[in-house]
Amino acid sequence: MTGPARRSPGTPRPQHPRRPRNAQCAPGPHRTPGRPRLPRPGLRTTLALAFAAIAALVAVLIGALGYHAAAVLIRNDETADFGAAVDSVGRQVQREVLFPGDFAGPDGLSADLVRPIRVTTQSLDPDGAVLPGTARLDLPPSPADQSLAHADQPGRTSIGLRHRRGEGYRVGVVSLGGRRGAVQIIQQVGPTEQLLTTLRTRTVVLVAVVAVLAGGAGWLLARRITGRLVRLTAAAELVASSGRLDVLVPAAGRDEVGRLGRAFDRMLVRLATAKEDQRRLVQDAGHELRTPLTSLRTNLSVLPSLERLPPGERAALMTDLVEEARELTQLVEELVALAADRRADGRPVEVALADVVREAAAQARRRSARTIVVDADATVVIARPDALARAVGNLLDNAAKFDPAGTGPIEVVVRGPRVEVRDRGPGIDAADLDRVFDRFYRATAARSLPGSGLGLAIVHEVARSHGGTAFAANREGGGAVIGFTLGG
Repeated sequence: MTGPARRSPGTPRPQHPRRPRNAQCAPGPHRTPGRPRLPRPGLRTTLALAFAAIAALVAVLIGALGYHAAAVLIRNDETADFGAAVDSVGRQVQREVLFPGDFAGPDGLSADLVRPIRVTTQSLDPDGAVLPGTARLDLPPSPADQSLAHADQPGRTSIGLRHRRGEGYRVGVVSLGGRRGAVQIIQQVGPTEQLLTTLRTRTVVLVAVVAVLAGGAGWLLARRITGRLVRLTAAAELVASSGRLDVLVPAAGRDEVGRLGRAFDRMLVRLATAKEDQRRLVQDAGHELRTPLTSLRTNLSVLPSLERLPPGERAALMTDLVEEARELTQLVEELVALAADRRADGRPVEVALADVVREAAAQARRRSARTIVVDADATVVIARPDALARAVGNLLDNAAKFDPAGTGPIEVVVRGPRVEVRDRGPGIDAADLDRVFDRFYRATAARSLPGSGLGLAIVHEVARSHGGTAFAANREGGGAVIGFTLGG
């Protein structure tokens, strides 16, 4: 099966055309070429406008409903009062014989109507013309009014709306009977409509005032809410632009903004810690790599005169080169394992801790030819199997290194989420117990032994990444107990 063609070492890498940094993308279907985009309003402005719009909408609805109810009530009341006045005149005309002149003058019957409901009366003669001296408005009688003035039956009425020169009038006509004429009861609609117009104007002004006040209140509330967000955004932008991790982050309050600020502050602390760990790792790695590289370079400088060396020195030189290359390879591998992202070990899964320990013990037996006894229960944990295997393997290699004579078997005990590796070596000095898990730290007694000082540091990192801790102690009867626990 033919695989993809490989590029030979001397073949230059194909160059793909790149779009210049300042090249503009082709305009999409929703963007007009050459038209600048308007800046989007900020969160504070958006909240203020939303408050104002909602308040204005509510005020408009309440104002419209209130104005409509008031207008209907006022018009219905005036119509009912006017109709009651017309009916009252009709009943009075039916009870007694009245003439058009009875409604004229300050003491006429119209005076009783004018006071309570603000109406005007005009008397009509039998021909349907306005009786001289009773005219109040320039409102000529209609043919229907003239017909009622000729009516024989008293108390016949008609009510309607009329308009004259832009003015509205409510007109009620009551026949006096016996062809004696009729009386007109007239009410101007203008004052009522003016009242309603004033009410409408005041409602509109009130809606505008409410919208302005709501917008101001919304702006103040948005300023209070978004103030910390603005400061938090400024802190994030400062971190992004300067790379500084010692920025003061606003983290006050118990609401979501306060929680966001505290989470951002914790993130900066974690980043600062990781950055410091990275810096120390680079410095320590450079220091530790310098010694084997110097020794390797020294031995390599002797290679041109290798043929002139005695056979014994020649063999010793080659042995040193192989050993230094091996130590350098081991150091680089442990550095990579320590510095690599722990996600490279895969996602946490359910794993039987005893299976991981037994597999690591089998590999350690092949490497060291030591007797390793495993005593493990059936604990199942959520962990990354490769990381656990690396930690257990490092513990076993450490035990084999410090107990080369093999005075006793290496024991691995698993009880719950706790793993212990026990040896019968020289143990750990009290001054070194707190530092055995430091990177590149090597006790005085271990300076002459091979190793990089990173094995137990990797154990510590694996335990910490699983929510546990690493521990070290001296064993009763001689030796050491080193291990780790796993979190829940």
